[in-house]
Amino acid sequence: MPNDIEQIGFAPPHPGEYLKEDILPALGMSITELAEHLGVTRQSLSGILNEKRSLSMEMAQKLGQAFENGTRFWLALQLQHDIWQAERKEKPRIAPIKWADGSAA
Repeated sequence: MPNDIEQIGFAPPHPGEYLKEDILPALGMSITELAEHLGVTRQSLSGILNEKRSLSMEMAQKLGQAFENGTRFWLALQLQHDIWQAERKEKPRIAPIKWADGSAA
């Protein structure tokens, strides 16, 4: 039975895609201006916007404060993207652990 992530037929967007395609244009803000506002380098922010880097906890906190939507929002975007990608890679073959009392399956 497929899980929720496998049921999605398309890749959830990377958080950088939201920033680059939706948020920055709506704000009329440049990458440099957002980087300065967040207190990060343009290079660091550019790596996220170009989907070369994942969001760190610290960056998610900064974005959550700047846009007043919280750290969890940004981390959830990153997590959904990462899970979708991982589900499409070759999975390690690990045998399930059998519980002695049979309580968990």
